[in-house]
Amino acid sequence: MGYALLAGLAAVVVLVSTAIFIGVGGGEDGSDAAPPPRNPADPAGSGTWVGTWAAPATGAEPQTRRAGSADTTVRNVVHTSVGGTRARVRLSNLFGNGPLTVSHATLALAAAPSNPTAAAGSMRTLTFGAKRAVTIPPGGEVTSDAVRLNVPSAADVLVSVYTPEPAGPVTHHSYARQTSYASEGDQAADVAGNAYTEQVPYWRYLTGVDVWSTEAEGSVVVMGDSLTDGVASSPGANRRWTDFLAERLRTERDAPRYSVLNSGISGNRILTGGSKRPPLNNPSGLSRMKRDALSQTGVKAVIIELGLNDLLRTPRVLDSDRIVQGLRELVRQAHAQGVRAIGGTLTPFGRHRGYDPRVDAVRQQVNEQIRSGKVFDAVIDFDAALRDPAHPERLRTAYDSGDHLHPSDNGYRAMSEAVDLKLLKSSTAAKL
Repeated sequence: MGYALLAGLAAVVVLVSTAIFIGVGGGEDGSDAAPPPRNPADPAGSGTWVGTWAAPATGAEPQTRRAGSADTTVRNVVHTSVGGTRARVRLSNLFGNGPLTVSHATLALAAAPSNPTAAAGSMRTLTFGAKRAVTIPPGGEVTSDAVRLNVPSAADVLVSVYTPEPAGPVTHHSYARQTSYASEGDQAADVAGNAYTEQVPYWRYLTGVDVWSTEAEGSVVVMGDSLTDGVASSPGANRRWTDFLAERLRTERDAPRYSVLNSGISGNRILTGGSKRPPLNNPSGLSRMKRDALSQTGVKAVIIELGLNDLLRTPRVLDSDRIVQGLRELVRQAHAQGVRAIGGTLTPFGRHRGYDPRVDAVRQQVNEQIRSGKVFDAVIDFDAALRDPAHPERLRTAYDSGDHLHPSDNGYRAMSEAVDLKLLKSSTAAKL
Protein backbone atom coordinates (compact mmCIF):
# COMPACT_ATOMS: atom_id res chain seq x y z
CA MET A 1 0.00 0.00 0.00
CA GLY A 2 2.92 2.35 0.74
CA TYR A 3 4.32 1.71 -2.74
CA ALA A 4 0.93 2.56 -4.30
CA LEU A 5 0.85 5.86 -2.39
CA LEU A 6 4.36 6.75 -3.53
CA ALA A 7 3.50 5.85 -7.13
CA GLY A 8 0.40 8.04 -6.96
CA LEU A 9 2.38 10.98 -5.60
CA ALA A 10 5.00 10.51 -8.34
CA ALA A 11 2.30 10.57 -11.01
CA VAL A 12 0.92 13.81 -9.56
CA VAL A 13 4.40 15.39 -9.62
CA VAL A 14 4.87 14.37 -13.26
CA LEU A 15 1.39 15.67 -14.10
CA VAL A 16 2.07 19.06 -12.52
CA SER A 17 5.54 19.26 -14.08
CA THR A 18 4.19 18.40 -17.51
CA ALA A 19 1.42 20.99 -17.23
CA ILE A 20 4.06 23.71 -17.03
CA PHE A 21 4.99 22.98 -20.63
CA ILE A 22 1.47 22.99 -22.06
CA GLY A 23 0.86 25.89 -24.42
CA VAL A 24 -2.27 27.89 -25.09
CA GLY A 25 -3.81 27.01 -28.46
CA GLY A 26 -5.06 29.35 -31.14
CA GLY A 27 -8.51 27.76 -30.87
CA GLU A 28 -10.38 25.71 -28.34
CA ASP A 29 -8.27 22.63 -29.05
CA GLY A 30 -5.04 24.39 -30.03
CA SER A 31 -5.49 23.94 -33.78
CA ASP A 32 -3.41 26.26 -35.89
CA ALA A 33 -2.18 26.56 -39.42
CA ALA A 34 1.46 25.76 -40.07
CA PRO A 35 3.88 28.67 -39.62
CA PRO A 36 5.34 30.17 -42.79
CA PRO A 37 8.54 28.63 -44.17
CA ARG A 38 11.63 29.81 -42.39
CA ASN A 39 13.40 32.75 -44.01
CA PRO A 40 17.18 32.06 -44.26
CA ALA A 41 17.72 35.55 -42.93
CA ASP A 42 15.76 34.85 -39.75
CA PRO A 43 17.83 34.44 -36.56
CA ALA A 44 18.35 30.88 -35.37
CA GLY A 45 16.03 31.49 -32.44
CA SER A 46 13.03 32.04 -34.72
CA GLY A 47 12.60 28.30 -35.10
CA THR A 48 12.26 25.70 -37.83
CA TRP A 49 10.45 22.42 -38.43
CA VAL A 50 12.41 19.32 -37.42
CA GLY A 51 11.47 15.74 -36.75
CA THR A 52 11.46 14.96 -33.03
CA TRP A 53 10.47 11.27 -33.33
CA ALA A 54 10.20 8.74 -36.15
CA ALA A 55 9.76 5.02 -36.71
CA PRO A 56 9.66 3.44 -40.17
CA ALA A 57 6.77 1.28 -41.28
CA THR A 58 8.05 -2.29 -41.15
CA GLY A 59 5.17 -4.24 -42.65
CA ALA A 60 1.55 -5.29 -42.33
CA GLU A 61 0.41 -6.28 -38.86
CA PRO A 62 -0.08 -10.07 -39.25
CA GLN A 63 -3.44 -10.48 -37.50
CA THR A 64 -5.00 -7.66 -39.56
CA ARG A 65 -4.09 -8.87 -43.04
CA ARG A 66 -7.62 -10.10 -43.81
CA ALA A 67 -10.04 -8.05 -41.75
CA GLY A 68 -8.01 -4.93 -40.95
CA SER A 69 -8.87 -2.97 -37.82
CA ALA A 70 -12.35 -1.39 -37.61
CA ASP A 71 -14.01 0.76 -34.93
CA THR A 72 -10.72 0.87 -33.04
CA THR A 73 -8.61 3.62 -31.54
CA VAL A 74 -4.89 3.10 -31.05
CA ARG A 75 -3.03 5.41 -28.66
CA ASN A 76 0.62 5.42 -29.72
CA VAL A 77 3.12 6.38 -27.03
CA VAL A 78 6.29 7.97 -28.45
CA HIS A 79 9.28 9.77 -26.93
CA THR A 80 10.54 13.11 -28.21
CA SER A 81 14.18 13.95 -28.84
CA VAL A 82 13.75 17.75 -28.93
CA GLY A 83 10.97 20.11 -27.92
CA GLY A 84 8.94 22.70 -29.77
CA THR A 85 5.96 25.02 -29.61
CA ARG A 86 3.87 23.40 -32.36
CA ALA A 87 3.53 19.86 -33.58
CA ARG A 88 2.25 17.77 -36.46
CA VAL A 89 2.20 14.03 -37.16
CA ARG A 90 2.66 11.74 -40.14
CA LEU A 91 0.37 8.75 -40.69
CA SER A 92 1.05 5.92 -43.14
CA ASN A 93 -0.95 3.35 -45.09
CA LEU A 94 2.19 2.02 -46.77
CA PHE A 95 1.27 -1.65 -46.40
CA GLY A 96 -2.50 -1.28 -46.72
CA ASN A 97 -4.36 -2.70 -49.70
CA GLY A 98 -7.36 -0.39 -49.40
CA PRO A 99 -8.13 3.24 -48.54
CA LEU A 100 -7.59 3.98 -44.84
CA THR A 101 -10.07 6.40 -43.28
CA VAL A 102 -9.05 8.18 -40.10
CA SER A 103 -12.10 10.03 -38.76
CA HIS A 104 -10.58 11.29 -35.51
CA ALA A 105 -6.96 11.80 -34.44
CA THR A 106 -5.50 13.63 -31.47
CA LEU A 107 -2.15 14.57 -29.97
CA ALA A 108 -1.45 15.09 -26.26
CA LEU A 109 1.31 14.97 -23.70
CA ALA A 110 1.37 11.88 -21.49
CA ALA A 111 0.60 12.54 -17.84
CA ALA A 112 3.31 10.05 -16.86
CA PRO A 113 5.85 7.95 -18.79
CA SER A 114 4.34 5.10 -20.80
CA ASN A 115 0.87 6.02 -19.55
CA PRO A 116 -2.29 6.39 -21.70
CA THR A 117 -3.56 9.27 -19.54
CA ALA A 118 -3.18 12.70 -21.18
CA ALA A 119 -1.78 15.62 -19.22
CA ALA A 120 -4.53 18.06 -18.29
CA GLY A 121 -5.08 20.74 -20.92
CA SER A 122 -2.79 19.14 -23.50
CA MET A 123 -5.31 17.31 -25.71
CA ARG A 124 -5.35 18.64 -29.29
CA THR A 125 -7.59 17.53 -32.15
CA LEU A 126 -5.60 16.95 -35.33
CA THR A 127 -6.89 18.09 -38.71
CA PHE A 128 -5.79 17.35 -42.25
CA GLY A 129 -6.27 20.21 -44.67
CA ALA A 130 -8.52 21.80 -42.01
CA LYS A 131 -10.76 18.69 -41.95
CA ARG A 132 -11.01 16.25 -39.06
CA ALA A 133 -11.31 13.15 -41.28
CA VAL A 134 -8.82 12.02 -43.88
CA THR A 135 -8.58 9.05 -46.24
CA ILE A 136 -5.10 7.73 -47.02
CA PRO A 137 -4.77 5.70 -50.24
CA PRO A 138 -2.97 2.34 -50.26
CA GLY A 139 0.76 2.95 -50.13
CA GLY A 140 0.25 6.59 -49.16
CA GLU A 141 0.88 8.82 -46.18
CA VAL A 142 -0.44 12.13 -44.88
CA THR A 143 0.86 14.88 -42.59
CA SER A 144 -1.53 16.63 -40.24
CA ASP A 145 -1.96 20.35 -39.88
CA ALA A 146 0.07 21.90 -37.07
CA VAL A 147 -1.36 22.37 -33.59
CA ARG A 148 -0.09 24.71 -30.91
CA LEU A 149 1.35 22.80 -27.98
CA ASN A 150 4.52 23.26 -25.98
CA VAL A 151 6.12 19.86 -26.42
CA PRO A 152 9.09 19.22 -24.09
CA SER A 153 12.21 17.34 -25.13
CA ALA A 154 12.62 13.80 -23.75
CA ALA A 155 8.88 13.57 -23.09
CA ASP A 156 6.22 10.98 -23.90
CA VAL A 157 3.60 12.09 -26.40
CA LEU A 158 0.28 10.36 -27.15
CA VAL A 159 -0.94 10.15 -30.75
CA SER A 160 -4.39 8.56 -30.95
CA VAL A 161 -5.91 7.40 -34.23
CA TYR A 162 -9.48 6.18 -34.71
CA THR A 163 -10.32 4.06 -37.76
CA PRO A 164 -14.08 3.45 -38.17
CA GLU A 165 -14.00 1.00 -41.08
CA PRO A 166 -11.84 -2.04 -41.98
CA ALA A 167 -9.20 -1.06 -44.51
CA GLY A 168 -7.11 -4.18 -44.89
CA PRO A 169 -3.65 -4.71 -43.40
CA VAL A 170 -2.59 -2.25 -40.71
CA THR A 171 0.73 -0.54 -41.36
CA HIS A 172 2.84 -0.83 -38.21
CA HIS A 173 6.31 -0.79 -36.68
CA SER A 174 6.72 -4.24 -35.20
CA TYR A 175 9.37 -3.92 -32.44
CA ALA A 176 8.65 -0.73 -30.54
CA ARG A 177 10.18 -1.59 -27.13
CA GLN A 178 7.38 0.65 -25.92
CA THR A 179 3.85 -0.16 -24.80
CA SER A 180 1.06 1.63 -26.64
CA TYR A 181 -2.66 1.10 -26.15
CA ALA A 182 -5.90 0.31 -28.01
CA SER A 183 -9.62 0.51 -27.31
CA GLU A 184 -12.92 -0.18 -29.01
CA GLY A 185 -14.81 2.77 -30.48
CA ASP A 186 -13.74 6.38 -30.88
CA GLN A 187 -11.70 7.15 -27.77
CA ALA A 188 -9.23 9.53 -29.41
CA ALA A 189 -10.26 12.42 -27.13
CA ASP A 190 -10.31 10.35 -23.91
CA VAL A 191 -8.13 12.26 -21.45
CA ALA A 192 -8.29 9.80 -18.58
CA GLY A 193 -7.21 6.86 -20.74
CA ASN A 194 -9.51 4.44 -18.91
CA ALA A 195 -10.90 3.06 -22.18
CA TYR A 196 -7.47 1.83 -23.25
CA THR A 197 -7.61 -1.66 -21.81
CA GLU A 198 -5.51 -3.37 -24.50
CA GLN A 199 -1.73 -3.07 -24.51
CA VAL A 200 -0.04 -2.95 -27.91
CA PRO A 201 3.71 -3.76 -28.33
CA TYR A 202 4.11 -1.80 -31.59
CA TRP A 203 3.19 1.49 -33.24
CA ARG A 204 0.24 1.56 -35.67
CA TYR A 205 -0.02 4.00 -38.60
CA LEU A 206 2.24 6.62 -36.98
CA THR A 207 5.65 7.14 -38.61
CA GLY A 208 6.68 10.61 -37.51
CA VAL A 209 6.17 13.59 -35.21
CA ASP A 210 7.56 17.02 -36.13
CA VAL A 211 7.89 20.10 -33.94
CA TRP A 212 8.46 23.78 -34.63
CA SER A 213 11.63 24.15 -32.60
CA THR A 214 14.14 26.73 -31.48
CA GLU A 215 16.17 23.99 -29.80
CA ALA A 216 17.29 22.28 -33.00
CA GLU A 217 18.35 23.42 -36.44
CA GLY A 218 18.11 20.02 -38.11
CA SER A 219 17.80 16.28 -37.69
CA VAL A 220 20.17 13.33 -37.83
CA VAL A 221 18.48 10.14 -39.04
CA VAL A 222 19.81 6.68 -38.19
CA MET A 223 19.24 3.98 -40.82
CA GLY A 224 19.77 0.68 -39.08
CA ASP A 225 18.73 -2.82 -38.13
CA SER A 226 17.73 -4.37 -34.78
CA LEU A 227 20.66 -2.71 -33.00
CA THR A 228 19.22 0.68 -33.94
CA ASP A 229 15.65 -0.54 -33.35
CA GLY A 230 16.77 -1.20 -29.77
CA VAL A 231 16.07 -4.93 -29.50
CA ALA A 232 16.98 -6.20 -25.99
CA SER A 233 16.98 -2.70 -24.50
CA SER A 234 14.79 -2.13 -21.44
CA PRO A 235 11.15 -1.79 -22.60
CA GLY A 236 9.61 1.62 -22.03
CA ALA A 237 12.88 3.08 -20.75
CA ASN A 238 14.11 4.71 -24.00
CA ARG A 239 17.55 3.15 -23.82
CA ARG A 240 18.17 2.54 -27.50
CA TRP A 241 21.52 3.90 -28.59
CA THR A 242 19.71 6.62 -30.53
CA ASP A 243 18.04 7.76 -27.28
CA PHE A 244 21.44 8.07 -25.62
CA LEU A 245 22.69 9.97 -28.69
CA ALA A 246 19.76 12.39 -28.44
CA GLU A 247 20.62 12.97 -24.78
CA ARG A 248 24.22 13.78 -25.71
CA LEU A 249 23.12 16.23 -28.40
CA ARG A 250 20.82 17.99 -25.92
CA THR A 251 23.29 18.23 -23.07
CA GLU A 252 26.89 18.33 -24.30
CA ARG A 253 28.62 21.61 -24.87
CA ASP A 254 29.23 22.58 -28.52
CA ALA A 255 27.16 19.63 -29.77
CA PRO A 256 25.29 20.17 -33.06
CA ARG A 257 21.73 21.33 -32.46
CA TYR A 258 20.14 18.25 -34.02
CA SER A 259 17.23 16.04 -33.14
CA VAL A 260 17.61 12.27 -33.57
CA LEU A 261 15.24 10.16 -35.68
CA ASN A 262 15.36 6.38 -35.36
CA SER A 263 14.89 4.57 -38.68
CA GLY A 264 15.91 1.13 -37.47
CA ILE A 265 14.07 -2.02 -38.56
CA SER A 266 14.81 -5.34 -36.89
CA GLY A 267 16.21 -7.84 -39.37
CA ASN A 268 16.83 -5.16 -41.97
CA ARG A 269 19.34 -5.77 -44.75
CA ILE A 270 21.01 -3.46 -47.22
CA LEU A 271 20.48 -5.52 -50.35
CA THR A 272 17.37 -7.67 -49.82
CA GLY A 273 13.86 -7.03 -48.51
CA GLY A 274 11.68 -9.32 -46.44
CA SER A 275 8.78 -11.35 -47.84
CA LYS A 276 8.54 -11.80 -51.60
CA ARG A 277 4.74 -11.91 -51.74
CA PRO A 278 2.27 -9.14 -50.88
CA PRO A 279 1.94 -7.56 -48.45
CA LEU A 280 5.67 -6.98 -48.50
CA ASN A 281 7.50 -6.30 -45.23
CA ASN A 282 10.90 -5.21 -43.99
CA PRO A 283 11.94 -3.41 -47.21
CA SER A 284 15.66 -3.33 -48.00
CA GLY A 285 17.82 -0.41 -46.96
CA LEU A 286 18.38 0.51 -50.60
CA SER A 287 14.65 0.67 -51.32
CA ARG A 288 13.67 2.61 -48.19
CA MET A 289 16.53 5.12 -47.89
CA LYS A 290 14.64 7.99 -49.52
CA ARG A 291 11.35 7.42 -47.69
CA ASP A 292 12.68 6.56 -44.23
CA ALA A 293 15.74 8.81 -44.05
CA LEU A 294 16.13 11.43 -46.77
CA SER A 295 12.50 12.55 -46.66
CA GLN A 296 12.54 13.20 -42.92
CA THR A 297 11.89 16.76 -41.76
CA GLY A 298 15.05 18.82 -41.39
CA VAL A 299 17.49 15.99 -42.17
CA LYS A 300 21.11 17.18 -42.20
CA ALA A 301 22.99 13.91 -41.71
CA VAL A 302 22.33 10.17 -41.92
CA ILE A 303 24.08 7.53 -39.83
CA ILE A 304 24.06 4.10 -41.48
CA GLU A 305 24.22 1.03 -39.23
CA LEU A 306 23.48 -1.82 -41.64
CA GLY A 307 25.16 -4.91 -43.07
CA LEU A 308 25.16 -7.52 -40.33
CA ASN A 309 21.86 -9.08 -41.43
CA ASP A 310 23.16 -9.40 -44.98
CA LEU A 311 25.72 -11.78 -43.48
CA LEU A 312 23.39 -13.59 -41.08
CA ARG A 313 20.02 -13.94 -42.78
CA THR A 314 19.23 -16.46 -45.54
CA PRO A 315 20.27 -16.14 -48.28
CA ARG A 316 23.57 -14.99 -46.81
CA VAL A 317 25.72 -12.55 -48.74
CA LEU A 318 29.31 -13.63 -48.12
CA ASP A 319 30.90 -11.23 -50.57
CA SER A 320 32.27 -8.18 -48.77
CA ASP A 321 32.44 -6.18 -52.01
CA ARG A 322 28.71 -6.60 -52.63
CA ILE A 323 27.90 -5.36 -49.14
CA VAL A 324 30.24 -2.38 -49.50
CA GLN A 325 28.75 -1.58 -52.92
CA GLY A 326 25.36 -1.45 -51.24
CA LEU A 327 26.67 0.89 -48.56
CA ARG A 328 28.20 3.14 -51.23
CA GLU A 329 24.85 3.29 -53.01
CA LEU A 330 23.20 4.46 -49.78
CA VAL A 331 25.87 7.18 -49.53
CA ARG A 332 25.29 8.14 -53.17
CA GLN A 333 21.57 8.57 -52.48
CA ALA A 334 22.34 10.77 -49.48
CA HIS A 335 24.82 12.92 -51.39
CA ALA A 336 22.30 13.39 -54.21
CA GLN A 337 20.16 15.26 -51.70
CA GLY A 338 23.06 17.11 -50.08
CA VAL A 339 22.92 15.00 -46.92
CA ARG A 340 26.05 13.92 -45.04
CA ALA A 341 26.46 10.12 -44.67
CA ILE A 342 28.25 8.60 -41.68
CA GLY A 343 28.69 4.85 -41.36
CA GLY A 344 29.24 2.36 -38.59
CA THR A 345 31.43 -0.73 -38.58
CA LEU A 346 29.71 -4.11 -38.19
CA THR A 347 29.60 -5.33 -34.61
CA PRO A 348 30.83 -8.67 -33.14
CA PHE A 349 28.52 -11.67 -32.83
CA GLY A 350 30.77 -14.48 -31.58
CA ARG A 351 28.88 -17.23 -29.69
CA HIS A 352 25.62 -16.19 -31.38
CA ARG A 353 23.83 -19.10 -33.07
CA GLY A 354 24.59 -17.58 -36.48
CA TYR A 355 28.31 -17.28 -35.83
CA ASP A 356 30.72 -18.93 -38.24
CA PRO A 357 34.41 -18.02 -38.60
CA ARG A 358 33.97 -17.72 -42.36
CA VAL A 359 31.12 -15.28 -41.93
CA ASP A 360 33.10 -13.30 -39.37
CA ALA A 361 35.98 -13.05 -41.82
CA VAL A 362 33.64 -11.31 -44.28
CA ARG A 363 32.54 -8.94 -41.51
CA GLN A 364 36.16 -8.04 -40.88
CA GLN A 365 36.69 -7.43 -44.60
CA VAL A 366 33.71 -5.08 -44.69
CA ASN A 367 35.03 -3.25 -41.64
CA GLU A 368 38.46 -2.85 -43.22
CA GLN A 369 36.92 -1.10 -46.20
CA ILE A 370 34.73 1.09 -43.97
CA ARG A 371 37.73 2.12 -41.88
CA SER A 372 39.67 3.01 -45.03
CA GLY A 373 37.61 6.19 -45.29
CA LYS A 374 36.49 5.44 -48.84
CA VAL A 375 32.92 4.37 -48.11
CA PHE A 376 31.39 7.06 -45.85
CA ASP A 377 31.96 10.74 -45.13
CA ALA A 378 32.96 9.71 -41.61
CA VAL A 379 33.16 6.49 -39.59
CA ILE A 380 31.82 5.39 -36.20
CA ASP A 381 33.72 2.32 -35.00
CA PHE A 382 30.95 0.40 -33.27
CA ASP A 383 33.02 -2.77 -33.52
CA ALA A 384 35.89 -1.27 -31.50
CA ALA A 385 33.44 0.18 -28.97
CA LEU A 386 31.69 -3.11 -28.23
CA ARG A 387 34.19 -5.93 -28.77
CA ASP A 388 35.91 -7.92 -26.05
CA PRO A 389 39.66 -7.13 -26.26
CA ALA A 390 40.50 -10.74 -25.34
CA HIS A 391 38.01 -12.17 -27.85
CA PRO A 392 37.47 -9.53 -30.55
CA GLU A 393 34.90 -11.68 -32.34
CA ARG A 394 32.63 -11.33 -29.27
CA LEU A 395 30.81 -8.56 -27.47
CA ARG A 396 32.22 -7.50 -24.09
CA THR A 397 30.33 -9.35 -21.38
CA ALA A 398 29.20 -6.05 -19.82
CA TYR A 399 27.76 -4.97 -23.17
CA ASP A 400 26.08 -8.28 -24.09
CA SER A 401 22.31 -8.55 -23.59
CA GLY A 402 22.74 -12.32 -23.36
CA ASP A 403 22.01 -13.35 -26.94
CA HIS A 404 25.57 -12.47 -28.03
CA LEU A 405 24.31 -10.23 -30.83
CA HIS A 406 22.32 -7.37 -29.33
CA PRO A 407 23.89 -5.00 -26.80
CA SER A 408 22.57 -4.45 -23.29
CA ASP A 409 21.52 -0.99 -22.15
CA ASN A 410 25.18 -0.36 -21.24
CA GLY A 411 26.22 -1.55 -24.67
CA TYR A 412 23.79 0.82 -26.36
CA ARG A 413 25.18 3.68 -24.28
CA ALA A 414 28.68 2.69 -25.45
CA MET A 415 27.49 2.84 -29.07
CA SER A 416 26.25 6.40 -28.56
CA GLU A 417 29.51 7.38 -26.88
CA ALA A 418 31.44 6.09 -29.88
CA VAL A 419 29.94 8.89 -31.98
CA ASP A 420 32.22 11.91 -32.39
CA LEU A 421 29.53 14.59 -32.43
CA LYS A 422 31.68 16.96 -34.48
CA LEU A 423 31.53 14.49 -37.37
CA LEU A 424 27.78 14.99 -37.70
CA LYS A 425 28.30 18.50 -39.01
CA SER A 426 31.70 18.42 -40.70
CA SER A 427 31.86 19.40 -44.36
CA THR A 428 34.45 16.77 -45.28
CA ALA A 429 33.06 14.28 -47.77
CA ALA A 430 34.23 10.77 -48.67
CA LYS A 431 36.24 10.21 -51.83
CA LEU A 432 34.16 7.41 -53.23
